Order: sequence, then structure tokens, then C-alpha cells
Amino acid sequence: MEIVEQKKEKFTQSLTFKAITVVALTLLLLIPNAMIQGLISERQQRSRETINQINEKWSLAQTLCPPVLVVPYTTTVKEKIDDKMQIVTQSHKLYIMPENAEITAQILPEERHLSIYKSIVYKSDMHISGNFVAFNNLQIENSVLHFDKAYISLEISDLRGIMQEIDFTINGKKLLAKAGARGVIKGKSMIFALDETALNSALGFSFDCTLKLKGSNSIYFIPVAKNTKVSVSGNWTAPGFIGNFLPEYKIDEKAENFSAEWNILSFNRSIPEKWSDINHDIEQNSFGVDLVQTIDHYQQNMRSAKYALMFIALTFVVFFFIETITKRRIHPVQYLLVGIALILFYSLLLSISEQIGFALAYLIASAATISLIVIYAAEIFKLKKATFILATTLATLYTFLYVVLQLEDLALLIGSLGLFLILGIIMFISRKVQWYK
Repeated sequence: MEIVEQKKEKFTQSLTFKAITVVALTLLLLIPNAMIQGLISERQQRSRETINQINEKWSLAQTLCPPVLVVPYTTTVKEKIDDKMQIVTQSHKLYIMPENAEITAQILPEERHLSIYKSIVYKSDMHISGNFVAFNNLQIENSVLHFDKAYISLEISDLRGIMQEIDFTINGKKLLAKAGARGVIKGKSMIFALDETALNSALGFSFDCTLKLKGSNSIYFIPVAKNTKVSVSGNWTAPGFIGNFLPEYKIDEKAENFSAEWNILSFNRSIPEKWSDINHDIEQNSFGVDLVQTIDHYQQNMRSAKYALMFIALTFVVFFFIETITKRRIHPVQYLLVGIALILFYSLLLSISEQIGFALAYLIASAATISLIVIYAAEIFKLKKATFILATTLATLYTFLYVVLQLEDLALLIGSLGLFLILGIIMFISRKVQWYK
């Protein structure tokens, strides 16, 4: 019986038992790490909801469609009603796309805050011009086109973004606008009534429009014209070009502005020159500019939290080797306290970054965590050299993580090389450890 107890005691004091304990504690600490990641996701969702509230009160992302000519018409058809053939009149709308459209937009981004959250909104000055070709010989079988009821529809997805009265002219004649129901896109439209002078022109007619429009985060354009040219410029250093077409662009980071230009031809997009009723999803041809926020601290917090296992494991490895080499025993509870300190780093980082930004928050949180662990370890080891090794290791790890978080394109490569190097160092240090003792 005494021999069995001695064997049990010997096993609990062995390197194997200590290694198993350290691994078990490492896996146990993944539970609070998962809770931290859940907290980050929750705060990120809260941020999105708050940003949506800001955008709702300001104006949502805008989609702009150049003027479209809408001509109501009626068609007579024969239908069987109550076993009798009767002539029925059906009402339709004919949508005619412009021949040319040119849009120039100057975007002025702003930050809007609500509590600790912010949204990127913008004001814009726009000029739209173009022309329609002659259509006085247009005919539809068994139909009567009502040119006297024709109108121009200027499509804007969120009419709340219109900041002042729209200056819209046809052949130099100013037209008054009124809000209309849904047009050719999912948003609303501004309707401009026409007169027969413009519609009966054998040469077609031209249009010119100036408006001030505000929105949030992004702006889209739909190339409905046979030839569409869009020029966008603004004070932003990280524009994202979205949609089906990429522009020719220039970004001046020093001057903090950009310019972009699209030239879309009829065969570049799947939009017919005219069609009846609403049966085309023309929004799939849209393109535009997204005012990207280059620093998303929630995304960086989440990425950093995914490295928690590496930090816990490597810190425990340092403690384990120091314990093995110096013969100073470290209790599992002390390992656990160090692991909790490592986990609390991510909570500190999240809460501080919401207030002052990620970079400075990372410096403060990492300095606080390293200081806490090093001071605690100094009392455990009672050896300056061992404490220095631990402090250097932690400082290197946190520096390495910050570098990886900043290198978006090379993060995987640098992270893989770093981990490979760390593994090599561990294998080199542990080569003389007598694991069976």
C-alpha cells in the first residue's frame, strides 16, 4: 500500500503530470476566451445597430438612376368574359432609356457620432446631363401612346437625402418636381412633367439637372443610358469601388482625396433601350463608391482573440521550462491565475479600444498585462534572469501579434513563419529535457 502511494506521489511530481496539467489548464481557458469572442460579436452588433440608427435619421446609402422617360399607353385586347369575347383596354407604361448620360459627383464625407459609435455619412453636389433621341415615330401594336401624360422619372433610392429643390431643365426649360412612387428601381423617384413641345421634337431633347444629395457609407449609380459616364471625387483616402464595373481612379493619400471615372457602353450592361412595365432587375448593373472605414477595431479585436490559445500555450511553456530548469515548483493555481490575466487582456483591449481607438488601446492593455504577469512571476521565481526571459517573451509575443494584425494581406504568411520559428525555439530548448524522469 505504501509503495502504491509513493508511486502516485512520484507521478504527481513528474514532468509528465505537470505537462498534462498545463495542457488541461490551457484547454480550460478556451472557455472564457470563447466568452470574450462572444462579447466582441455582441458589441459589434450593437455598433451596427447604432450606426443604422444614425443612418436612418440622416439618409441611407443612395442609389441614383439617371432620368428615364416614362410614356403611359393603353392596349386593346380580346378576352373571354362570361363566355363572350369582349374588347378590354389594358394600361401599361413604356420606359425609354436616354441615349447619353453624364454624372459628375463631388462627395464630402463627415463623421456622425452617437454615444461611443460613429458612422460615415456624406453630402454631395451632383450634376446630371444627357439626351434622348427622337421617338416621334414610336409605335406599339394595338396600342395608343399617351405622350400628353409622359413624364421624366429621376430615380433616387432615399428621397430624404435631397437637401434642396432640384434644378431640372429640358431643352433649357425648367420643370417642377414632385415625389413619385416606385420607378425602375426599388427606391422612390422624382417626377418631372413634360410638354408636347419636347416630345414632338424630331431631334429628341436634352436634360440638365443639378442637385444636392446626402447619404450614408456608399453611393451607387445605374448605367441606364446607351452611353454612361460617371465621375466621382471626394475627400477620402480609402474609397472602395463596388459593383459590376471598376473605374479608372487616383488616390492621393497626402491630400486625402480621390477621383474615379467610369465609362459604360450599351454592350457592357444588360439593360434594354426600352421596355414595357417593370420586369427588369437593372440594379444588378449598379456600381459606385463605398467610403470604407480603414480601421475596424471590432474586427481587429476578434482577430487578436483568435490568437489567445497561442499566447496561453507559449506563456505556460515559458513557465514550464523555467520550472523545469530552475527546479522551482509552480502550483497549477498559479498557472491558472496567469492564464486568466492573459484572457483579461482581450477584455481590456475591447473596452479601451471603443473609447480611444485600437492602436493606443493595444499599447495600454498589453503593457498592463505584461506588467501584471511579470511582477507576479518575479515573486514566484525569485530569479531576475528568469523574470527577464518571461518579460522579453511576452513583449515579443504582443509585438508580433500587433504586427500581424496590421498586415492584412501578409498576415497568414507572417503568422505561419512566426509560429514555425517559435516551434523551432521550443524544440531546441526542450531537446535535453529528460521527459521520463
